[in-house]
Amino acid sequence: MNTPGKKVLFIVNKYAGTGYQPAVEGRIIDACEQADAECTIEFTRAAGHAVELAEQAPQQGFDFVVAVGGDGTINEVARGALKANIPMGLIPRGSGNGLSRHLGIPLGVADAAKALFQSTIVPMDAFTVNGKLSLNVSGIGFDGHIANLFGGTSKRGLAGYAKLTMQEFFAFREFEAEITIGAQKSTVKAFIIAIANSSQYGNNARIAPRASVTDGLLHVNTMKKVPVYRVDFIYNMFAGDVGRTSFCEVQEAASLVIRTSKPVAYHVDGEPSGHNTEFKIDVLPGAIQILAPVVGKRVNKR
Repeated sequence: MNTPGKKVLFIVNKYAGTGYQPAVEGRIIDACEQADAECTIEFTRAAGHAVELAEQAPQQGFDFVVAVGGDGTINEVARGALKANIPMGLIPRGSGNGLSRHLGIPLGVADAAKALFQSTIVPMDAFTVNGKLSLNVSGIGFDGHIANLFGGTSKRGLAGYAKLTMQEFFAFREFEAEITIGAQKSTVKAFIIAIANSSQYGNNARIAPRASVTDGLLHVNTMKKVPVYRVDFIYNMFAGDVGRTSFCEVQEAASLVIRTSKPVAYHVDGEPSGHNTEFKIDVLPGAIQILAPVVGKRVNKR
């Protein structure tokens, strides 16, 4: 990407992941100086502030915006960027960083900032869940339940998430759902229904190993409750073989409706979204202009 003279807005969430390091600002500024780009750094002050900052960026002469934070920050910046039709980049600072890992974006701040200026603008798919924008993976069931609980705890990071998951696993029961894709309806019992645009939740836990963010399709993974002794399932998820297990059924869809017999918890890109009994899901093909450092298998191919 030709960057000299570019004006870039970095939208930073200080509270993403496990905390903020003041050195982040210096690394961003260094990368911009090396690329001969002008940068402005804004810190989010409240929920929804990142949406506002991104939406106003073109009026202030910015060429692209960069989300510096976790899934929630990325989602907010994307909502504003979508409205403003401005490209966006990512500097991952969250607990899992699933979309960044899928796109091949470096996890270190300095490397991710430098990669911005060696990137290609890719028209990336997004999707909506009951009208809420999602870029990466959203889910109904146990992962939604954990997201709702995790959102209310101060113990952030992978360790806190893992501890909460183990505490809640045994009590949470499978639920019945009707999935409608086109003219086909199926009734399932599920522990989780994951709707994936990219391949993974984060930390390389690949819930949809074959997913692409540029093919106009979602991977819908209906998962049964896995017995705790089946540690091989966890291995398969991190090895990218989860679709081959008997606990999962993966379907592809551009749109679908999921109905449940009782209210079930759900999340959108890891952010708690409460409970519902109906979930209308639609792909937005090529909706987000994303800066990706490589255009390869993880981005474009299946």
